[in-house]
Amino acid sequence: MVSGGSKSVASILLVLNLVLYFVVTVIAAWATNHGIERTHETASVLSIPARIFPIYFPIGNMATGFLIIFSLIAGVVGFTTSITGLHNVFQWNAPNLHTAATSSLTTWALTLLAMGFACKEIELGWTDSNLRTLETMTIIVTATQLLCTGVIHVGVSEVVPQRSGHGGRV
Repeated sequence: MVSGGSKSVASILLVLNLVLYFVVTVIAAWATNHGIERTHETASVLSIPARIFPIYFPIGNMATGFLIIFSLIAGVVGFTTSITGLHNVFQWNAPNLHTAATSSLTTWALTLLAMGFACKEIELGWTDSNLRTLETMTIIVTATQLLCTGVIHVGVSEVVPQRSGHGGRV
């Protein structure tokens, strides 16, 4: 018998993550656009190592570029994973839950990487208010994605029949 508790919690967390990843994607996309628009005028006066990179971020500190790019990647992947995860959780069978569990774990790993850069940016110091929002949202979505991954894995253990203790042989 399948309990509906894990299914409803997973659905709520996936909807929450869908919204959070959308916000992270929007802020990271804005920061990337801002960096692209300001690169030509700002980077033209820099020394040669800084001019090599195609995007120079005039806001934040030295970790800003990494934070923005990895947050953008994690946001897009997380948004997509949340949509497909909702479909998989609504099906609530073993193949779909295994798919949701794998994609959820992959998304959490990417988000964890972005969170590491957010923590580094906080450690280095001064940032713009939009970047502080991105840092905060990245840290929050890392925690909610971890919870969602755990709930989906619990759902997998509920749905998949337990094998006998005979080493898998019948």
